[in-house]
Amino acid sequence: MTDEGLCTFCSGTRPPLPDGATAPAPATGLGPGAGPGSGGWGVGTWPRSPVGLSRAVIALLGCVIASDLFVIGAGLHLRGLWEGLAADESLNIYIDPGLRAQELYDLAGNVQTAAFLATGVLFIIWFHRTRRNAEVFESGVQRMGPGWSVGGWFVPVANLWFPYRVASGIWEASVRLHPDGGRRTVPKTVLNLWWGGWIVSVLASRIAVSQWNRAREPEQISDAAALVAAADALDLVAAALAIVFVRAVTRMQVERAGSRQAATVPERAVPGPTAP
Repeated sequence: MTDEGLCTFCSGTRPPLPDGATAPAPATGLGPGAGPGSGGWGVGTWPRSPVGLSRAVIALLGCVIASDLFVIGAGLHLRGLWEGLAADESLNIYIDPGLRAQELYDLAGNVQTAAFLATGVLFIIWFHRTRRNAEVFESGVQRMGPGWSVGGWFVPVANLWFPYRVASGIWEASVRLHPDGGRRTVPKTVLNLWWGGWIVSVLASRIAVSQWNRAREPEQISDAAALVAAADALDLVAAALAIVFVRAVTRMQVERAGSRQAATVPERAVPGPTAP
């Protein structure tokens, strides 16, 4: 423990090794000291703390949720104006308050986009770190290399399941072992809910944006605005599930690192009594 009450993993420090001792080689899933894993060069022998990154990601995910609420409110307000025009074509929504409603909706969309991009960048950094840690914990259960924790998000079509395969390996490797060294089995409910929410949100957003771009008549625009608001609501749910996922993986890795540290760092020899 550090003076701040954090374990050495959370604080980013490492415990001193006894004289003559060396850091253990990364596990491969085949037993201790079985050799390098599939992660290739750059995989260290000690995990790096994801705690600080996780806190930043969670804070930004909160901003995503706030921006979703903002854009939903602005979109529903604008939809009400278009719905009124569909019912009464004599209305003119192209002047105040229609212009103000459109400007507010555009602003909300820009805020939402900025929050999403900032969160996406930091989330991928956190995701890559946890994947590197997973290589240290248990390389034998990894289905894809660490590079896919970044590149997998940018491969068309394959990005619908590549990141999930990476996340599944992270989840399995981060589970704390039994005291006798046996592997625990933790249900992937949180992982599956997060990924399912993300995929549904992405697909719904694409459908809604396509509908919005094709809308021309007031009634069509009103219906498309309602669909976009529903997609934004699904994005909000996906962000909330992402918070749960980030917290779960971070907690699991902290616990796994703590047990690994206890197992790999032998206690210092207790000096015997000195002669008077």
